[in-house]
This record gives sequence, C-alpha cells and structure tokens, in this order.
Amino acid sequence: MTDRGDIAQALWYAGPGRAEIREERLPPLASGAVRVRALHGALSRGTESLVLAGRVPASEFQRMRAPFMAGNFPFPVKYGYATVGRVEAGAPELEGRAVFALYPHQTLFDVPAEAVVPLPDGVPTSRGVLAANVETALNATWDAAPGPSGRVAVIGAGVVGALVGFLCAKERDTDVTLVDINPARAAVAQALGLKFATPDKAPADCNLVVHTSASAAGLATAFNLAAEEATVLELSWYGSGTVSVPLGGAFHSRRLKLISSQVGKIAPSHRETWSYRRRLSAAVQITADPRLDVLLAPAVEFRELPIRLSDILKPESGVLCQLIAYP
Repeated sequence: MTDRGDIAQALWYAGPGRAEIREERLPPLASGAVRVRALHGALSRGTESLVLAGRVPASEFQRMRAPFMAGNFPFPVKYGYATVGRVEAGAPELEGRAVFALYPHQTLFDVPAEAVVPLPDGVPTSRGVLAANVETALNATWDAAPGPSGRVAVIGAGVVGALVGFLCAKERDTDVTLVDINPARAAVAQALGLKFATPDKAPADCNLVVHTSASAAGLATAFNLAAEEATVLELSWYGSGTVSVPLGGAFHSRRLKLISSQVGKIAPSHRETWSYRRRLSAAVQITADPRLDVLLAPAVEFRELPIRLSDILKPESGVLCQLIAYP
C-alpha cells in the first residue's frame, strides 16, 4: 500500500454539448489495487456522442453505466472505457507493464489488479486502445455465428463495423464486404483484407448482414442485401432516438431473422465457458495485428478534449477511432 494520494485530471461530461477537465485526488493505494498512469486512450464516437448530447434514455441509465464510471446520467458523468497505461504501483508482477483497462478518460487512476489486462509484447500502446471495440466486435461475431463459405455484408465502415468484418473474414472461405456510403472507406477495407462496396453496388443474397451505421437507410440496405432465411444482426445503438424498421415487403415471405447484439452480456453461445475477463483478454490479443492501425486517427492531446470533442464526434468528421495522448 502507498501512504500518499496523487492528483489526477479527468474528463467529465458536464452538460449537453459541454465537457470539462476536473482535478481529483486519489486516496492511498488500496491493497489488491494497481495505480495506472494513462498513456493513450480512445473515444467511442457512437456512444460518447450520445452521452455528450444527453441522449441516453432514462430506461438505460443503469444498464449503460460503464465500468468505473463516476456520476450519474444524464449529467455530470465521467464516462469512457478505452485506456492504456503503465502500472506504477501495486501488484509487483504488473509494475512497469503496459495494460488495458475499461476506464474513463483520466490521467492517473486506481483499479483492482484483476481489472487490467497486460498488452502483448510489441503491441503499441496506441493500438491497444482498440481492445474495447474489438471486444464488442468479437461478441457480435459470436452472436452472428458466421459459418464457413458464407457471404457476409457489414453495413457501416466505422470502427466496430470494420472490426466485425475483419473477424468474420477469419472464418474459412467467408466472403466479407464492407458497405458504406463514403467511398473513401474502401482504403480501410483494403487494409483489413476485405472487399468494399457502396450500397448501390453491394452484393445481394448474403447469408449474414451486420448493421452498424445507426441509420434507417442503413438498416433498409441490410434487409435488401439479405438472402432468404438470412440473419440481420443489429449492432447500432440509437440512444433515445427511434428508427423505422422495414418489416413490410418481403421480410416475412423471405423468413428473415433480425437479432440484436450488445457487449454488456457475453453471447449465449459462449456464456457457459467464457468469463468477461477471458473475453477482454482475447480482444487485447487481437490488437497485436498491425493492420488495425488503419483505424486510428492522429492523437489529440487530453487537455484539448473539452474544446475538440464536439467536432470530433460529429458524424461528418470522418474520424474512425480518435486516439487520445496523455502528458
């Protein structure tokens, strides 16, 4: 145990469209905990844009709490879940190690030792922040259960969509196409070894369609690309918004299946044998692939977040995974 506290700076969502950095003193390090100094972090653009706008519905206030979140929805909240740092004190076997933690945006923090996952040797701390998104994508592939020799389309070439496509493509002989309205995302698909198409040129008769664009148009495209008796997996989260679902037309006659996926629970297919820590550890291991660097945007300094957040989180910003650099 340490006999002193330390000063940390943390990002708080203080009101609609407003964020600020607050200072807090950490208590002496408790037994069984580690103290981590942040090196890199990442913004989850979809979720954190809804948090910043105050669009987390009241019904989800408890379910949408992130690990180690502080405050209460709608405001003020200390929110986030993608931080890589170096252990400064605590468990001797972890001291000096670069680790991933599902922790909000903060310069220095304490967590139980079992809440951090060491990065594999050689993995840059910048790429390690992708572990949170990889975990979401990994759980989605378990929910979707893509089979070999199948045709898969992923609608929405954001970070999670690209990662789902990347993981689905690991199945033997699976043909994966990343679909997006932005032709520039073709470069992302190519870097990840995936095909790319705009919605008007996307392949039809897909055995699995994963929707991640968080738009009604994207969901309609997903239904249009699905083969008879195919699965459409909805991975978007709309917060307090609503979206029309095209359940007319050929939805019933083609016997399509619409299912949801959310990382808060382990997919039923793996729930008996996988723990949350095992799933997160698997996600951290996947970040060892250098091809994932294509998803990272140039880092923004932590201290600049309050004035940069609104622009970064705009849909038209074009940012994929916004990297955060800590001092």
